[in-house]
Amino acid sequence: MAAGSPKINPDLARERRRATFDPEQLTCFLYGGPEAVRRKRYLENVVKQDPVLQNEQRWAFQSRQERVETGLRKHMYLDKLQADLGITDIKEREHLRAAAAGHEGYALGLHYGMIIPTIKNQASEEQQRKWLPMAESLRMIATYVQTELGHGTFIRGLETTATYDPQTEEFIVNTPTLSATKYWPGGLGKTVNHCVLMAQLYTQGKNRGIHMFLVQLRDMDTHMPLPGIEVGDIGPKFGFDEMDNGYLRIHNVRIPRENMLMKYSKVHKDGTYQKPPSDKLAYGSMVLLRCSITSMSAKCLAEACVISIRYSVVRRQTEISPGGEEAQILDYQTQQYQLFPLLAASFAMRFAGDFISNFYKEKYPEIARGNFDFLPQLHAMSAGLKAFSSWVSSAGVETCRLCCGGHGYSHASGLPKIYVDCTPACTYEGENMVLMLQVARFLMKEYTNMMRGKPLSSLIQFLACDVTKKSCMTDKVALKCLVLAYQHRVTRLVADAAASIQEIVRKGKSQQEAWNSCSVQLFWAARAFCHAFVVENFVETVSEKHFDDKTREVMTSLCQLYGVHGIITNLGEFIQDGFFTADQVQILNNRLMFLLREIRPNAVGLVDAFDFPDSALQSCLGRYDGQVYQALYDYAKNSPLNEKEVLDSYYKYIKPAQLSNSSKPYSRL
Repeated sequence: MAAGSPKINPDLARERRRATFDPEQLTCFLYGGPEAVRRKRYLENVVKQDPVLQNEQRWAFQSRQERVETGLRKHMYLDKLQADLGITDIKEREHLRAAAAGHEGYALGLHYGMIIPTIKNQASEEQQRKWLPMAESLRMIATYVQTELGHGTFIRGLETTATYDPQTEEFIVNTPTLSATKYWPGGLGKTVNHCVLMAQLYTQGKNRGIHMFLVQLRDMDTHMPLPGIEVGDIGPKFGFDEMDNGYLRIHNVRIPRENMLMKYSKVHKDGTYQKPPSDKLAYGSMVLLRCSITSMSAKCLAEACVISIRYSVVRRQTEISPGGEEAQILDYQTQQYQLFPLLAASFAMRFAGDFISNFYKEKYPEIARGNFDFLPQLHAMSAGLKAFSSWVSSAGVETCRLCCGGHGYSHASGLPKIYVDCTPACTYEGENMVLMLQVARFLMKEYTNMMRGKPLSSLIQFLACDVTKKSCMTDKVALKCLVLAYQHRVTRLVADAAASIQEIVRKGKSQQEAWNSCSVQLFWAARAFCHAFVVENFVETVSEKHFDDKTREVMTSLCQLYGVHGIITNLGEFIQDGFFTADQVQILNNRLMFLLREIRPNAVGLVDAFDFPDSALQSCLGRYDGQVYQALYDYAKNSPLNEKEVLDSYYKYIKPAQLSNSSKPYSRL
């Protein structure tokens, strides 16, 4: 890929020549083949040639209001450009937006990513015929409104109400308390004119639980809030400055009966309630978003790895041998130890994200037709992988920033922006610890079924394996032995957690009290389950015939590194029952150091395979051409503070103080 300046930093050019595999082969696999890569690069070139979409790092110098306006202008232009180019494929839309906007937030992101899919999945056919054309034409712009000031992940605790009035065939919608105020939805503050609202449904004097309602918030022509609607922006946040996350209070607003999304549950004209086949069907949109978060987290980590590894090749610091030239900092083993496992994790998470997204696409139509066999697995896997991947990504991006030294602290590096964009995923769409306990509930149910002789779900068949078996690990560190080690860890931790709960219940405590007393153990089991799945999925991906021999060899080393590093950093959970011998632990330690050396020549080739254009990375440190110092110098020169040689504040504050102090006698020591 030729990007940026034609003059390539010689250290970076040499790294690319020494790679033992062709990164293009891996790029084609990651993006779905040569034709998909060609289209991706074509769209990136369209962005590069379009003066409206030039994506320099000026956003770092803008006020929040400027960022919101710039973001909307750019993204609305992109909407038109997509239509002009006839782009309908969702991945091609993502490529275009990534190249044009990088990590700049999009106020209509939830409209396209969640509202339109929600209408398709949760609205009746009649509702879809009415609402989809409005949504797709942007006559109706909506966001998904669930979180409240007082409740987030605990959806059943939401306080917003929708009470049916059979006399007028309307719902009366209220946020009855301060804590019921809807808070955080993207685009809610100033952009959208509708929302899909999650509220407690009341009919015939009974609470029917959480349901979805389409609520108009603003006038379709003037964009002014409607009577009974109080809506606004929540102010600056840790990140996502371009996004007008908002708050919403609703006071006795009436909406038609037909505005309840009624694909699965219904309220008839007389107020009779028809419940859905499964309560979890209402969470379909949230499950979809959690699946996408896994892929998003993987991408953030991959971008950070690209930046930090390219920079670590260009940056030279201190000689390794006295009198030698300054070494590339990637030649230091400690730098490799910090970055290469994260590089491996970025691929592992990418493949896990692909799996869960495909699993959703494959199974959700069956669920919609009434086959709920896979619903518990889909819910548990989407929750667990969302939590696991966002934790790994958030911590990993910060490690990449630290590995770039002082320059990593500058917005010029691109890393602070990536960090503040990936970190919120640890709490939005479900706080991670709570989600892990939902995974634990799934595991405990599966364990109970197994103990009663019932079949296990397809993704956790290994739970029935013999927990007394020891590791098969040898000097070769076979991938199969790594998978078995992770599965053993899950099996033991699940059994231990179940035994602890049973012991507490036996002593007279309730099931709920026992659960809380064992919640840390349950978390350990759930985390181990997610980790084991990611390892197994990585192994299956590199073992299938996707790659030529040289690429498979490199990817196998990377997969092995991911598995070995995970064992070493969580060693207590693997050796507590004597699963590994001391000699096997030493084998793993030795293998870890060997793999760092093995991967070193291919580090740049591996990050190049992600094929992120410079316009998406927005990083002086991670540029494809490696001209890091010139880029940092140009970035500094372009600071608006440098437009004046002497700032007004000097004349206002410093100069008067200097003049005042000059008339005072100096003390002599």
